[in-house]
Amino acid sequence: MQAAFCHKHLKFIFFVIITLSAACAQAQRSPLPRAFAHNDYWHSRPLYDALDHGFLNVEADIYLRDDELLVAHLLPAFRKKRTLEQLYLKPLLDYYDGRNSEIKYPLYPITLMIDIKSDAEKTYAKLAEILKNYKSILSSYDNGEVRQGKVTIVLTGNKPYQVIREQSLRYAFIDEDLMQVRTDTTSNAVYQTASCKYSHLLNWTGKGPMPESQRQLLISYVTAAHQYKKRVRLWASPENKEVWRALLDCDVDLINTDKLAELRDFFENKRQEEEHTAEQVRYANARLNGK
Repeated sequence: MQAAFCHKHLKFIFFVIITLSAACAQAQRSPLPRAFAHNDYWHSRPLYDALDHGFLNVEADIYLRDDELLVAHLLPAFRKKRTLEQLYLKPLLDYYDGRNSEIKYPLYPITLMIDIKSDAEKTYAKLAEILKNYKSILSSYDNGEVRQGKVTIVLTGNKPYQVIREQSLRYAFIDEDLMQVRTDTTSNAVYQTASCKYSHLLNWTGKGPMPESQRQLLISYVTAAHQYKKRVRLWASPENKEVWRALLDCDVDLINTDKLAELRDFFENKRQEEEHTAEQVRYANARLNGK
């Protein structure tokens, strides 16, 4: 009886240790400023799943329907009636105001990329009206000055270019077409990022070394975007660590993914590799200096 009792308690203690270890590991996760949650609203817990993995960049598709901004990729999804405010704006505002304990980490700056699927100007008119209610946490453009907030709204999809350019005060910016970045000299007062579909530039899938011609082509676009202070993203890129590593090596700013845990692990392993390499260099230098 005593042996069975001890065995049961040992199992319970082991379970508690494992649970606490996992919780501590979760709590110690560092933010991932280069990780981008593509179509974030597809996850079981929109916004929260991405933030729990340390992602600082998330994307949501919206439609204007019955004077509401609904988050959805396709029209049938409207049955869910999930709004941009419910899924993203209110939780973020509540977090930064200290009213949302579900977000466990002090994560910012966050980029919320909003892909407009309905009419550009009508949808943005409604969005601009809503964003005023969240101005305390949002980056803004005010008469020539860009102010960095905790959350930056970037518009893609159907983009209201002309309206954005003419506004003297606004709380949104635009995602530029990366293919046009070489000829555009507009400052970050309008554009914050530059994106394009992966296949528009590259056809390498991660098998074998990246062709040098494709590598140089990508670097040329990244360099042009960086000249104008725009962060680069390639969407619909192959979901594997070889491609992710090559994109980072070419200085692509945002790694696009639907696989949150896999990209999280990739960045964590990369960090550990870099720390190990740095430690080896320090050790070798110490040996050379006779220490």
